[in-house]
Amino acid sequence: MTISVNPVLAKPKFGFPNRVRIIKTDDFSSVFNFRKRISGHYLAIHYQYNSLNTPRLGLIVGKKIAKRAVDRNYMKRVLREQFRLHQHDIASLDLVVRVQRAYEPGDYPSLVGEFCELLQKLGKQIEKRKSMS
Repeated sequence: MTISVNPVLAKPKFGFPNRVRIIKTDDFSSVFNFRKRISGHYLAIHYQYNSLNTPRLGLIVGKKIAKRAVDRNYMKRVLREQFRLHQHDIASLDLVVRVQRAYEPGDYPSLVGEFCELLQKLGKQIEKRKSMS
């Protein structure tokens, strides 16, 4: 006995597998060389179109921003979680999120708002570029 799942009713998966991570230096370099970026108060998102059917994420938190590894890891963990929750709303892009200013747990609501605003701005830029083509 097999059970079929209606694809319309299937829930999207919110995992963060290895295929959605940018790990290799060449991948980071190609995103930076594409020279497209949007910025906010805390974050800068560099992006490039990819040929995959899924968005990918790379994170950069420098020691200049946060000296302690525990602080850098907290920042990356928060950004990974936001990407994981919003990955179904993002086109097939390679995103490299660079932290420009340190943030703490008290700044979490404003950081989440900024991340969502930057994704919306990115979506508008992509739509505008598609309409021009």
